[in-house]
Amino acid sequence: MKTAIVSLLLLASLATFAQSRFDSSELSVNGFRNPSIGLEYRVNHLSAHAGYYITNFESGITTEFVKTGVTYWFLPVDQKEIPSSFYAGASYLRGLTRDYENKNGVALEAGFRWMIWKGLNFRVGAIALAAPRESIKINPTPGLSYSFKF
Repeated sequence: MKTAIVSLLLLASLATFAQSRFDSSELSVNGFRNPSIGLEYRVNHLSAHAGYYITNFESGITTEFVKTGVTYWFLPVDQKEIPSSFYAGASYLRGLTRDYENKNGVALEAGFRWMIWKGLNFRVGAIALAAPRESIKINPTPGLSYSFKF
């Protein structure tokens, strides 16, 4: 019983600490691929993004999309002004080229954002993309962004 109470208090403390690390808002200018080439606005643990998304399902063949979605940020790992952390998100995509032209799609993605210096950050993750009459595609999703805290 004592172990259960201590564990519960520890989890509550960690949850409070994690919440406090996401107590501000930020605007990110995403320059490469993850979540898209565009803008993302975060308030506390949630962000919304919109932009242009490119990927290669086959070597040397680029497929293009318009992408918008939401991301949940969790488990901050450092004490920086904007902490490095894990993320999970869901997106709507509209195909612009190749087999996905004029097709709607949905995607789930997860990964880690490392705050390199001040607002400069690098993301590494994976995305699973589904669209009608297409097989589910899973790809790596690197990204490079700069974030401004408000």
